[in-house]
Amino acid sequence: MHRPAPPRSPFPAFRLASGLAVLAAALLIGGCAAPGPAAPAKEAAACPAPATGMPATPAAPAACPPCPACPPVEPPKPAEKPFQPADWADLPGWAEDDPRPAFRAFRASCGGIEKQPIWRTACEEARAAEPADAAALRAWFEAAFQPWAMTNPDGSREGLITGYYEPVLKGSRSRGKPYLQPVFGPPEDMVTVDLAELYPELKHLRLRGRLEGRRLVPYYSRAEWTGQEAKRNPDAILWVDDALDFFFMQIQGSGLVELKEGGRIRLNYADQNGHPYRSIGRWLADQGEMKLDQTSMAGIKAWARANPARLQELMNANPSLVFFREVPATGDGPPGAMAVPLTPQRSIAIDPRILPLGAPVFLAATWPGDGKPLRRLMVAQDTGGAIRGPVRADFYWGTGAEAGGQAGRMRQQGRMWTLLPRGYTPK
Repeated sequence: MHRPAPPRSPFPAFRLASGLAVLAAALLIGGCAAPGPAAPAKEAAACPAPATGMPATPAAPAACPPCPACPPVEPPKPAEKPFQPADWADLPGWAEDDPRPAFRAFRASCGGIEKQPIWRTACEEARAAEPADAAALRAWFEAAFQPWAMTNPDGSREGLITGYYEPVLKGSRSRGKPYLQPVFGPPEDMVTVDLAELYPELKHLRLRGRLEGRRLVPYYSRAEWTGQEAKRNPDAILWVDDALDFFFMQIQGSGLVELKEGGRIRLNYADQNGHPYRSIGRWLADQGEMKLDQTSMAGIKAWARANPARLQELMNANPSLVFFREVPATGDGPPGAMAVPLTPQRSIAIDPRILPLGAPVFLAATWPGDGKPLRRLMVAQDTGGAIRGPVRADFYWGTGAEAGGQAGRMRQQGRMWTLLPRGYTPK
C-alpha cells in the first residue's frame, strides 16, 4: 500500500534538533536528575533566603519510581510434525479387527507403489503372504510395519472423518425427457498446468484455466459453465434424469449409471475446473435456511424439493465442477486415485501431500448415527478436494442408496495411525 510522505518542518533541521535537545535536557533536570553540588558560600550570601523562611537551597526532587519490568515474550510454538512415533498398544481395537479385507486392498495397491524403495520389501512379502486367520495377519502387520500417530500442527490428534459413496443414477445416451442433465468429459478448451514440472515442491498442485488471447484466465465456474452447456451439448457423454443427484455424484467423484438402452456404465472422475469446493450445506446454514446439523444429503434434497426455483442458486454456491470419463462397471467399487478399485468400508481418501497413497491406516472413529466405535484397518487409496490435513479422511461406504445414507450422515471425530514399513522414518 502506498503511504504519503510526512510533511516537512518549516524550521531548519539543526534548529529543530537543538530545540528537541534543550527540551530533553529540561525534562531530565526537572524529573529524574540527581541533585547537584551545594552552591558556594559567596553565592549563598549574595542570595539571601526569602522572607517566607524557605531554605535557600531547594529540596532534592523525589527519586523516580522503578520502571516496570516488561513481560517475557514467548516465541511461537513450532508446528508439530504430522507423524509421531506410536506403539501397537496405542491403537484402540487393533486386536479385535479382522484386517484381511484391508490386507487384500493393500496388496492390490502394491502395483502402484512397489517400485518406491520404502514399499518394495513390504509389497514383496504381501504378495507371498497367505495368513490363515486374522490373528496371523495382525502378527504379519506388526512384524512388517511401525505405527505412526497422525498429528495436527497444533499437536491435537483428532480430526474430521466424513463419508462418501458411489451413487446409482438413471441415464440415456440421447437427450430427451426426463434425461436433460448433460454429463461432460474434460473440455478441449481447458488448459491444465502441472506445477510440479516447474516447482517440484508443489507436487500434487495443478492450475486449470482457459486462454483469452495470450492470457491464461481461470476456467469457468459452475455458474458460468451453466451458460456454456447449450452450445456444448453435442460433446456430452450421456444424459441423466436428475440435476441434484448428478451434483452429488460430482462431490463423490464417481457413479454408476443405469442406461435406458440397457446395461450399466461407470462414470469416473477425469478432471476438475480448478475452482475450490464449497459446501452447499454450509451455504444453506449461512442463508438461515436450516441449521448446520440438519444439512445431511437427505435434508438438502428435502430443501431442494421444497424450493425448486432456487435449485440452480443452491448448486452455484459450489463453484467446483467435475468432469468424467466412462469406464466399465466392473469390480466392487470405482477406481480411486491409484487406479485401483476401492474396497467398501476399507478404503479412505486422504491428503496425499502429507500421507502416502497406498499406506495402511488404522482408523478409530464412531459409526454415524449410533456413535458406536468404528475401529478398523483401512488403506489410503483415494483423494478429495475437501480432504486437507494430517488427521482428515473420507470413508468409502460402497455403492447404492444404503451406502449413501451412511455417507450422508457421517461427520465424526476420529484418530488415525499410518502404518509405514519398519526402518523408515517419515519427515
